[in-house]
Amino acid sequence: MQRYHTLVLGLGAMGSAALYQLAKRGSRVAGIDQFSPPHNLGSSHGDTRVARLAIGEGAHHTPLVMRSHELWREIEDETGRELLTITGGLIISSRSTSSHMHVADFFGTTVAAAETYGIAHEILDARAIRKRFPPFAVRDDEIGYYEHEAGFVRPESCIAAQLSLAEKYGATIRRNEKVLGFEENSSGVTVRTDKDTYAADRLVVSAGAWLPQLIARPYAQPFKIRRQILFWFAPKGPIAPFELGKFPIYIWEIQGRPQAIYGFPAIDGAHGGVKVATQQYETETTPEAVDRTVSDAEKRAMYDYIAPYLPGFSQECVKAVVCLYTVTPDAEFVIDTHPDMPRVIIASPCSGHGFKHSAAIGEGLSEIVIDGKSRLDLSAFRFARLRA
Repeated sequence: MQRYHTLVLGLGAMGSAALYQLAKRGSRVAGIDQFSPPHNLGSSHGDTRVARLAIGEGAHHTPLVMRSHELWREIEDETGRELLTITGGLIISSRSTSSHMHVADFFGTTVAAAETYGIAHEILDARAIRKRFPPFAVRDDEIGYYEHEAGFVRPESCIAAQLSLAEKYGATIRRNEKVLGFEENSSGVTVRTDKDTYAADRLVVSAGAWLPQLIARPYAQPFKIRRQILFWFAPKGPIAPFELGKFPIYIWEIQGRPQAIYGFPAIDGAHGGVKVATQQYETETTPEAVDRTVSDAEKRAMYDYIAPYLPGFSQECVKAVVCLYTVTPDAEFVIDTHPDMPRVIIASPCSGHGFKHSAAIGEGLSEIVIDGKSRLDLSAFRFARLRA
């Protein structure tokens, strides 16, 4: 049986970051993934993920994303990869909105977080939004929060970069190896896979949508897997109004629809389309049962949904992909020891808004494993709140 100081199960957003940070600090660490990350079967793909500093899900997240931005830059310097792109970010809302993000008062909390942490921003009325960003067909009563240092990260590149650095610093990576189970004993933790058995002093479980299958039923119950679709539509006219430098990342709590929309600049030229999506929480699924194809009907429905708000989009759907959200009832993370296994740390799920924080969370996990405590305040992510 191979023995390590730490094992990391799942090498997506949080797992790749944790593996890298543990290896960098000299831990004898191995990471195990049932696929070969980065891949498109979980939650960490789709070319881009929003990176905003003032966090509408709660100001307690902002130190995490601020630290993550620092870490992305450090990783870029060491690997030569482009990971974080600053585009500016626009959040649009109004008193008349019928759609909401996954928490109450997302817009107000965003503004409050920006003021608390001194994040450069502007509040724009509808006229100013139309003048600066013509593709948005805002109504007269809508307002915008514009954040100068918002942008996006490239999830596949972030994962690949961190795994590459993890190996550089001595980590072992076991790809295409499925974990069957784990247990704690007097000498540590034992992990069984379809290929081998491993022992370690500590275990980090960052399995995303596969987490409910790996922990006991009472603890798995709060985690729900939701199918999400990402769309890329071609513009009706030139791509220029949607390109980097002209078009921001955005989140829009629109009027007349149940779900907010969000999107990105065009990053793949005239034929790559412009990415847009909503967040769906109606249908529960599993990674094995999820329908990973996107039907023509779904593409038409999405176009009809966004057309009144983004009239520059054509009906041509260039690309559409499925990803998975693993969500908790309060849309928060879980970063805590397993209730019955003090040597096991649960680092999941992202609840649909975690990638921007993942570099810092990986660093925090390495501090918990090596130092016994993270310098970051992770108290909001304790397991106990889900069982209260």
